[in-house]
Amino acid sequence: MAHTPHDDRFPADLPVVTRMGRTPSGRAWLDRLPGIVREIEERWELRLGAPFHGGSCSWVAPAEGPDGEPAVLKVTWPHREAEGEAPGLHAWDGNGAVRLHRWDPEHGALLIERCTPGTPLDDSPLPPAERLALAAGLLRDLWAAPTPPDGRLERVDAVCAEWADVLQERMFRLRPGYDPGLVALGADLLRKLPVTATREVVVHGDFNPGNVLAARRRPWLAIDPKPMVGDPAYDPWPLLTQVDDPFTHPDPRPVLRERCTLVGEVLGEDPARLFAWSVARAVESALWSADHDDVAGGATELAEARVLAELAGL
Repeated sequence: MAHTPHDDRFPADLPVVTRMGRTPSGRAWLDRLPGIVREIEERWELRLGAPFHGGSCSWVAPAEGPDGEPAVLKVTWPHREAEGEAPGLHAWDGNGAVRLHRWDPEHGALLIERCTPGTPLDDSPLPPAERLALAAGLLRDLWAAPTPPDGRLERVDAVCAEWADVLQERMFRLRPGYDPGLVALGADLLRKLPVTATREVVVHGDFNPGNVLAARRRPWLAIDPKPMVGDPAYDPWPLLTQVDDPFTHPDPRPVLRERCTLVGEVLGEDPARLFAWSVARAVESALWSADHDDVAGGATELAEARVLAELAGL
């Protein structure tokens, strides 16, 4: 089989190349990546196109199988959050998310359904309320899947309890000048919210509007999950804060109230709980930013968390 020259497949400006090239483990994986792609290409009898220019820890390219069916090959740097992607896609079986065609766990390779035209939800001309409603409907479909019985997916309660410890350690170590009361509230919510859930589902884990793409089999499909099992109210935070960013409005409060009510009605979830989860996740994200040399960005996230906490009545 003829191959595209490696420089075309792994250009120096490809985001996954620049990002993974910053660490020893990333560079070691990049050294193995061309061989992995060649092996998977030949074994699965794929025809590969030039890689998509996106993603920071996965090499992703359009593919065609021996039957000419369009697909996407994704090869991911081995890390904890990636381990649940294939089991999650298998659990959903195409109901709201792209279908999983093949999986090689040893090499972190997935062959998945291709979304055409693939326009992200955040680039859609639809009004914000319509985008929120259709995305919430997609989440509802994802949550309807039976929970995998084999324990392959991590649990929201365990992960969030770990995050609570980590963010408090970061606050102590970094001393970024953040409001200690708000940070403590975030840590407390991360510990308490998951264990007070009234039901458990397979959550997407990263349901931001860039991970919802226009498709043919269904109008929209979810991609790039970080699935876990637990409280469904964990999921909507990115939608509430990233669809037509409410914090760019003169007063984000009425915008957020309206959106949270809409999403809560579609999903059958209490808006106050959605706001509380948004506080927890925004605080965790703020301390993650601080630990990645973006203290100012974390401060902005904490300012948003304060507004969300007010709306949650906390």
